[in-house]
Amino acid sequence: MRVDVLHRMFVAVGFSAVALIGLGVTTNAQGQREHGQQEDQNPGQGRGRGRGQQEPTKQDQRRAEREQQDLIRQHEQRLPQYREVLDQQQRVAEQRAAQLQQQKRNAQYRYQQEYLAHLREQRSRLQSRDRYDYDRDPFFYTPSQYRYHRGGRYYETNQYGLDLLRQAVNYGYEEGYRAGRADRDDRWPSNYRDCYAYQDANYGYRGFYVDRDDYNYYFREGFRRGYEDGYGRHHKYGSVSNGKVAILAAVVAGIIVYEAIR
Repeated sequence: MRVDVLHRMFVAVGFSAVALIGLGVTTNAQGQREHGQQEDQNPGQGRGRGRGQQEPTKQDQRRAEREQQDLIRQHEQRLPQYREVLDQQQRVAEQRAAQLQQQKRNAQYRYQQEYLAHLREQRSRLQSRDRYDYDRDPFFYTPSQYRYHRGGRYYETNQYGLDLLRQAVNYGYEEGYRAGRADRDDRWPSNYRDCYAYQDANYGYRGFYVDRDDYNYYFREGFRRGYEDGYGRHHKYGSVSNGKVAILAAVVAGIIVYEAIR
């Protein structure tokens, strides 16, 4: 009887030890799974930044106050100069219009008058604007994020400046397409450099974000491609849908060469 009781005690102790060991293994495995889930949810404080790096603070995403004020002063100086350029171009356009009439280039004359009407609207808006609210324009407090290459040099800008350069190419293509089609309708020899719009290249520019020389350059790059498509009645660089002329995105990417710097 006594031996039987002792035997039962040893068996009970053995089962308890096995149960405790099993519970420990299960708890440890569960802990490892939970730890693994936490790592999946927060791998190195964000992918692409590396371990130990933190998300940029709001202050890091803004220009320094002095840099922002310098940028505003540059634009304030640029606007009066741009108004003078538009005034000069108005006189040039009038002389050019008279020449087109003498040459009996009626289609090109009509196109130029439409282009000139757009410039008058731009000039009117610039003259009627008293004060610009720079504090509410994100361009002026957003730091440079990209640099683009033109004429053997690099220039820095942010997303808003880059979008304006794309706009210059798009507008240039549209205007070039219409100018090329007008010369073809007049049965005039192909010559995009002879077009007033190509020489002016200010359509769509408000005097902001990028230098006028940069805007003019990219406008003309789009213009000459649009002129070739319009004059040749093909769509090598763009497309026409429901009367809307648009340059291909791949062509724009080949014109504006840029890279991220942040």
